[in-house]
Amino acid sequence: MKKIGLFLLLGVSLSWLVSACQGRQQEVRKEVPLDSIVLSDPCILADRKTAMYYMTGTGGMLWKSKDLKLWEGPFHVAKTDSNSWMGPDPMVWAAELHPYKGKYYYFATFTNQAVKIDTVQGNVIERRASHVLVSDKPDGPYVPMKDSTYLPADKPTLDGTFWVDKDGKPYMVYCYEWLQALDGTIEKIELKPDLSGTIGEGKLLFRASESPWSREKDADGKDKPNKVTDGPYLFRTGTGRLGMIWTSWIYNVYTQGVAYSESGTLDGPWIQEKDPITPPDFGHGMLFQTLDGKWLMSVHRHKDVNGRYIRIPRLFEVDFSGDKLMVGKPYIP
Repeated sequence: MKKIGLFLLLGVSLSWLVSACQGRQQEVRKEVPLDSIVLSDPCILADRKTAMYYMTGTGGMLWKSKDLKLWEGPFHVAKTDSNSWMGPDPMVWAAELHPYKGKYYYFATFTNQAVKIDTVQGNVIERRASHVLVSDKPDGPYVPMKDSTYLPADKPTLDGTFWVDKDGKPYMVYCYEWLQALDGTIEKIELKPDLSGTIGEGKLLFRASESPWSREKDADGKDKPNKVTDGPYLFRTGTGRLGMIWTSWIYNVYTQGVAYSESGTLDGPWIQEKDPITPPDFGHGMLFQTLDGKWLMSVHRHKDVNGRYIRIPRLFEVDFSGDKLMVGKPYIP
């Protein structure tokens, strides 16, 4: 998901950020090459029932493709309740699509810019939280379920993803944002069996400062751990090892790393790998298997266009049939 302060430092205008997130007036286009789509946090669902690929991400929009190469869209598929905490026109960030027990679920971060929940170190924090919508079809529309909130109203949370742990229970794994936490975290919370709400309270999995590879400079120019946690996504290796890809920064470079759970469950403890796993300026990844069985990682890349940074979806070949996730060469559909 986009971190506004950091993007302003990189030269991205706030007006472009808002329009990219809301994006409701875009015309539907056909036969659009993947590398011509501007999209942050791309998540791709390979749906065998319809023999189609569905891609979403930041903005609440959806793209469709038969071959990963040419896409049709964008379609507006996230339907929210204007009377809810989200307000009439929430920003939608880092959406993911997850099939589960015959339905399709839309995990996303919603921001109500009209509601301010806190001010920390001069940063005004808007009402923002991970939430889940549901549909009977992969292309939506995705609509609210029973619970009006999934996570505490006084905490900014983001980038919720889905995992069924070894106990057979469904969970949301999400970030508690660094703007308030100062040292961003990744946490879990149990979901109801039909994913219509949450059970209990969130539990800490790890903090941004535990990463050996993510770095930043303090006010005195001294090196220290970066504070940002972004884009968690879970997988299990061929040997049964539980892993999590997640993204932070190495100074001003957006970068993705990986951690592994020693217990094989969400409870960890989580051990961070020493080095990042993607090239510089690639991040917020997810993993999916193509319709013909090939495993890929979808990420976005920062790209400088006339002094403005934009984000473009990219694919990499991956192999986690062994004990670790290995990222291979770029995949060109």
